[in-house]
Amino acid sequence: MSAQSDRPAEPRTGTGPGPRAQPRTRSRTRTVVITVVSVAVALGFAGVVAVPAAKDWYQNRHDQAASYSSGKEAKADRASVPRWLPDGAKRVEYAMKTTGGDRLLKATLPTPTLPADCKPHQPDATPRPPAIKATWFPKNAERHISARCDLYYAYMEGNTLYAWQAHDDWVAANKA
Repeated sequence: MSAQSDRPAEPRTGTGPGPRAQPRTRSRTRTVVITVVSVAVALGFAGVVAVPAAKDWYQNRHDQAASYSSGKEAKADRASVPRWLPDGAKRVEYAMKTTGGDRLLKATLPTPTLPADCKPHQPDATPRPPAIKATWFPKNAERHISARCDLYYAYMEGNTLYAWQAHDDWVAANKA
């Protein structure tokens, strides 16, 4: 017996022909399949989560909102809060677009009456619905308009004032 026959055969590396070349090919195939599936899962995740989040950010990036304990505090903090809002208003919610005149306002007033600067809404004038949305602002608010407070459409629900300003009205008022 020769010295070579006493040693176990060296394992093949899979580079040459022979029956041992298949495990390396299977390993490569498995790696490619795992990589393709991982990329597909990542793209699916991006499509389901990241794309809608980016779209929401892009569409709402100019929206700002704030809460105040009083009308006086709101007017001191933001020049865009309407001056007709009573200082004594409580629980003030305010939202606006930084790119124009769209505004939302909700406040609890001391009495269930509109501020003195508000005038009855003219039924022949077509109200513009709010162009921005907030969870605290009612849907279909334009159906309840009872007054105009400067450029704002407004109405009361009990002691709660709901008001909004439309961008087009703001532009028209600022052209003069």
